Amino acid sequence: MDALIPTLEALFEQLGLKSTPEAIDAFIVAHPLPEQVKLIDAPFWTPQQAQFLKEELREDADWAIPVDELNQRLHQS
Repeated sequence: MDALIPTLEALFEQLGLKSTPEAIDAFIVAHPLPEQVKLIDAPFWTPQQAQFLKEELREDADWAIPVDELNQRLHQS
């Protein structure tokens, strides 16, 4: 049986954040990132959240897909 790829909602749950579509949209609107700031260096993450994001991107694990999606949405102008 294939493992399910985590969703953006599951990523927010993993980060300890509200995971409804409305809460995700509100988070993204409230935390835009300039192009030169990496997702993992954003000032709003706790050290644990930043470490989780960094590890998942480095390992290119299943979580990397929703992490990439979050990165793209936070960097939209």
